[in-house]
Amino acid sequence: MRKTLYIIGLSTFVFSCTSQQNVKKNTYKPKTPVSQVKPTAKTPVAETQKPKITNEHGVEFFTTNLADPAKNDNTASYGSIVSAKPAGYKVVKTYFPAIAQNFRQRYLILHYTALPDDTSIKVLTQQGVSAHYLVNNTGDNEIYQLVDENKRSYHAGVSAWRNDKNLNDTSIGIEIVNAGYTSDATGKKVFAGFSDEQVRKVAALAKDIVARYQIPATNVLAHSDIAPTRKQDPGPMFPWKKLYDQYQLGMWYDETAKQNFLSLAQEEVPVKYNDPSFIFVVQTALQKFGYYIDLSGKWDDATKRTIEAFQYHFRPLNYDGIMDAETWATIQALNQKYPAK
Repeated sequence: MRKTLYIIGLSTFVFSCTSQQNVKKNTYKPKTPVSQVKPTAKTPVAETQKPKITNEHGVEFFTTNLADPAKNDNTASYGSIVSAKPAGYKVVKTYFPAIAQNFRQRYLILHYTALPDDTSIKVLTQQGVSAHYLVNNTGDNEIYQLVDENKRSYHAGVSAWRNDKNLNDTSIGIEIVNAGYTSDATGKKVFAGFSDEQVRKVAALAKDIVARYQIPATNVLAHSDIAPTRKQDPGPMFPWKKLYDQYQLGMWYDETAKQNFLSLAQEEVPVKYNDPSFIFVVQTALQKFGYYIDLSGKWDDATKRTIEAFQYHFRPLNYDGIMDAETWATIQALNQKYPAK
């Protein structure tokens, strides 16, 4: 009996082991090797080769424009590069310059000194007023620089043009030695003229500044344009049309356009002159062109002075501050040619 049980047990064990082996054979699946996806090598982006910064006697310069001139951007430095020197750290120009930048110098403002040469130099260098340049009247080929172009000179004072105010921040000022004006027996201002040599100097200097800083024609202005209720300079004797015609500087109207507006203006102005709605339209046109003026609907003192400043620049044969037909036609022709953006 014991022998029989032993045989039965042994048979069961053998069968069990055999079954397990069969199960393993039936369920075993060889591992399929998984192919490793190799990372794609990134093609290095070619970095734009920037012109090198030049170094002269330890002073750095960068005189190449990399930005978009169509946006009035410019990365060129017309002086040495000014950099911080933080204690314990090194400022490097590995990524210099960024292209998102432009010049501070967006306006060119012309003045007269109303003083002789020697006094002009003294006042503009030793008192609380200055300009970047002074054009003398001594007949030589010199132009005096008084302030670094990268710095603010105190020449414009309280000022505005179109959407900008405090133009000292964004302008270069040129002072021209000139006697200014005296008043005659009727109270009319009588202005001194400018010598041909002075005009040539101003034109050459202005041409250089405008080209370097990409200053648009609408931003080449008289002090009287940006401060019409306070200033008269450089006055009606300054030859703005000559600068426009011979040197392509500043603004001037097209004669044909002015004549087209003139025929209607000759009918409109005498009839509507004292109509507040017409005065409002005139003030709006002056404001649209660039002058800072309140839309009062009245021929107030500020409006008359603004018209006078406009006439100094664009109608110098008559600068009485009265809105006549020719002045009105000229304003409209200029607004057509130089629309505000």
